[in-house]
Amino acid sequence: MASTPSPIKSLLVGGYEVVIGFETHAQLSTRSKIFSRASTAFGAEPNTQACAVDLALPGTLPVMNKGAVERAIQFGLAIGSHIAPRSIFARKNYFYPDLPKGYQISQFEIPVVQGGAVEFFLGEEKKTVRLVRAHLEEDAGKSLHEDFIGQSGIDLNRAGTPLLEIVTEPDMRSSAEAVAYAKELHKIVTWIGICDGNMQEGSFRCDANVSVRKPGQPLGTRREIKNLNSFKFMQQAIDFEVRWQIGQIEDGHAIQQATVLFNPDTGETRAMRTKEDAADYRYFPDPDLPPLCISEQWIEAVRAQMAELPRNMAARFQADYALSEYDATQLTQSLAMASYFESAARASGQAKLASNWMTGELARRLNAQDLSIAQSPVAAPTLAQLVGRIADSTISNSAARQVFDALWEGATDVDAVIDSKGLKQMNDTGALEAIVDEVIAANAKNVSEFKGGNEKALNALVGQIMKASKGKANPQQVNDLLRGKLSV
Repeated sequence: MASTPSPIKSLLVGGYEVVIGFETHAQLSTRSKIFSRASTAFGAEPNTQACAVDLALPGTLPVMNKGAVERAIQFGLAIGSHIAPRSIFARKNYFYPDLPKGYQISQFEIPVVQGGAVEFFLGEEKKTVRLVRAHLEEDAGKSLHEDFIGQSGIDLNRAGTPLLEIVTEPDMRSSAEAVAYAKELHKIVTWIGICDGNMQEGSFRCDANVSVRKPGQPLGTRREIKNLNSFKFMQQAIDFEVRWQIGQIEDGHAIQQATVLFNPDTGETRAMRTKEDAADYRYFPDPDLPPLCISEQWIEAVRAQMAELPRNMAARFQADYALSEYDATQLTQSLAMASYFESAARASGQAKLASNWMTGELARRLNAQDLSIAQSPVAAPTLAQLVGRIADSTISNSAARQVFDALWEGATDVDAVIDSKGLKQMNDTGALEAIVDEVIAANAKNVSEFKGGNEKALNALVGQIMKASKGKANPQQVNDLLRGKLSV
């Protein structure tokens, strides 16, 4: 179970507090739909993956997909939720052309996943967002608007695709926090394999409920920004909506509850329709589906098959590799990153140094070129070799960056790069001592200032020694030798 969240810190915008809650639709990774055997594969020709059940032909009956239920159980276990031993399906009634039945099968009063929390870091500050629920439901079809011929069509390939709708409490107080939450949730569902997380294909769709209020006042009227399909647009949409709502209130207008869409071309949100409440959907239990009963034995069988969860892996990294909670969390952003780290840490025996390079120079290069860790030109064993050469004082940190440059450009042998560039550190005490003595003799003023208590004077001496050794002297040895000689 996730820890109890700390009190929410407010970030005021123009004197207003921003309040954000999320509803996320994660498409479950089953091969068939939630109530039929039709395929869920993406990209098929319109209406080629819609069977009689999806089309709502008379006489058809839904049959629950066991795989969808097991994926919901996995999610509940991953975020410390209560898995309801008995949940029910309801009909959510509304009319839209891409909903052939005239209702959507969903869960209302008793969802399968209840409570739980998602923890993440915003910068180095730990945050917790509480979940209200996660419930199973079917997706609707899709309306296709062909503007160039002035016609619209309906594609029912998505109709009946299994979704897990994940609903949070209104715990977020900025667009940055909302994006950090969404990224963490995306990590969780892809890590445990219940969703492929492809936002462009609609597998992971986020709706942000945004409102503003003066500190201490009741919650304001929210507007729901629908179908945010990238983290970049998510932040832009929320920021615009916050500014718009504050502007409306300051001009004396009341905010009307509504569903809005974000236009990435203009960077603005626009109202699509007034927002419905639960009563508008006339929920009632679906008579064609019996209650969903989940036994403890089933839950434990699912738990036994799950891979190590990211939060558990992060805790293990802290214990096994003496990493901070922040570092361990950064290194478990994906299975690929965690595997890379463990490979480098074990091969080098230098977990903290490997962590520093991964979250520092390697992360910077990957981000600059928009690469994933799996696409890194520097493989984990190669980074381990580099880290090992720093640890055994073969090269300095500054020389290591030159080696890393070569590795990024395609070199694969750390030692060969060190030799070819002449980067090996001077560790010979006798040779270093001779240089130190020469620098001391030639810099009487700095020596006198250091002995007089000016620590900065030592840096000047170190700089002269590094220059004389062409940057190859071991800085720690230089410091030790200098202090030893000047303390006499």
